[in-house]
Amino acid sequence: MDSVRFPTEVINKITVMSPLTNKKDTQAFLSTIGFWRMHIPDYSQITSPLYLVTRKKNDFHWGPEQQQAFAQIKQEIAHAVALGAVRTGPEVKSMLYCAARNHGLSWSLWQKVPGETRGRPLGFWR
Repeated sequence: MDSVRFPTEVINKITVMSPLTNKKDTQAFLSTIGFWRMHIPDYSQITSPLYLVTRKKNDFHWGPEQQQAFAQIKQEIAHAVALGAVRTGPEVKSMLYCAARNHGLSWSLWQKVPGETRGRPLGFWR
């Protein structure tokens, strides 16, 4: 396997979805896209407004923040990068990029294999 990417049918189903109308649908949506979170840089920051409306102590209210997060995550999914398969060998270079900010930590892991002009992402976290 050369890389892992979103299946086209998943992208198509997610990008045509209408705004969510209740907690249960929002939880199901987050569960579906959560499976693919490694493909999306800043996933947790983008989806934070969606998680807020799923909390038991909160009433469901779909506001501008949720709509913006919903639209942005669909856009990110439509343009998600394929994650490369982990390679080993003396010529393979691995790079780990880390950042610490006031609101949290993030990292991305990349590999560059001889013959490639640029590295491949292996994963993101934030």
